[in-house]
Amino acid sequence: MARRRRAGMASVLLACTALLATSCVSSDDNAEGAKSAPSQTTPVQAVAGCEKGWTDPSDLSPTRAPARCAPNTPAAKPLAAKTKIVVTAGTLSAEYLGPLRLGIAKGEFAKENLDVELKQMPSTDAITLLAKGEIDALYSAPEAGMVNAAKQGFNVKWVFGNYSSDPKSKTGVWAKVKEGQTAEQVDLKGARFASLVGKTSIIMYPIERVLSKHNAKVTDVDFKQLDAQGVAQALENGGVEAAWLLDPVWKQFENKPGYVFLGGQPAGEPIGGMLYGPNLLEKNREVGTAFARALIRTVNTYFAGDYKADPAFTQELATVLGSKVELLSAVPSLVTDWEIRTGTTDKAQKMFIEGKVVEAPALTEDKLVDRSFYSEAVGHTGK
Repeated sequence: MARRRRAGMASVLLACTALLATSCVSSDDNAEGAKSAPSQTTPVQAVAGCEKGWTDPSDLSPTRAPARCAPNTPAAKPLAAKTKIVVTAGTLSAEYLGPLRLGIAKGEFAKENLDVELKQMPSTDAITLLAKGEIDALYSAPEAGMVNAAKQGFNVKWVFGNYSSDPKSKTGVWAKVKEGQTAEQVDLKGARFASLVGKTSIIMYPIERVLSKHNAKVTDVDFKQLDAQGVAQALENGGVEAAWLLDPVWKQFENKPGYVFLGGQPAGEPIGGMLYGPNLLEKNREVGTAFARALIRTVNTYFAGDYKADPAFTQELATVLGSKVELLSAVPSLVTDWEIRTGTTDKAQKMFIEGKVVEAPALTEDKLVDRSFYSEAVGHTGK
């Protein structure tokens, strides 16, 4: 019976992800099926160099300084035996993969006795494998697919953040304007909107924030899902009235007559990062903590500030990512941040439910977020 139930749930999840994680429920799909983050079972010890390695998750100030430890901390605590883990990401060349890829290249994970295999895979496919324990971690975000998996009773959690945008960055919503029209005068109700992703993506949260300031809701906008080149072309040739532009694409519209920047990712609030499945959440929590230590140590050593101020490091990073140094240099450094703010998953689910890609009710945060791994890695002993 239990085997049949699990097989049925897996089939439902597979169907959901094949449909880009749109709303998909079975007769036993409800919020009660999701698993809460466990209480810390082992004593957390203070970690030298990480006295400022934690901030209150409820601090939503846009000027909040991200948590930081001293360079080369937290110190490695190698696992007793060499352990291989499999991590997937939708792309391997994006700048936000920098800490993960450089950490592997610099041997930070090896210091923990971890052998990290990094694979490229669409998140809509990877979330199924993560939920079933066929991969260990997924670099993604708390997107609709993850929420639907949790609703089906699969143990998947967002365990640490990735970055927020530099105040100088203009990744976000751009719109066409008429001569003399200001950004404040833009009305997006009924607008055609181009994006790389659809309504299942976490990016709908910051998009909704912008729409709300311009007389529109998510349901008032006609979304067009295009590739990166297509998004920019559609905005330029009039195929859409607005678009979400990524680094460094927005640079070609900056200071260009007829285009305005309306807003992007909330300052000081990561909306993506690393997801763990049952292998690290349940079976091998010490491996999950070791992975967190290595990633956080990489951030503190190489990505703590304006890392692109050093041309030699920018070149090294471009080489590791398989990117071009001129592309990295064209836009500001990311504000790396391993922590997760309170309320992010609540706001994301609101958009998913309105977009009809997740069914109500929304899950509580403890069903989707587990901060215990990064808290233990930096030695935070409080709540």
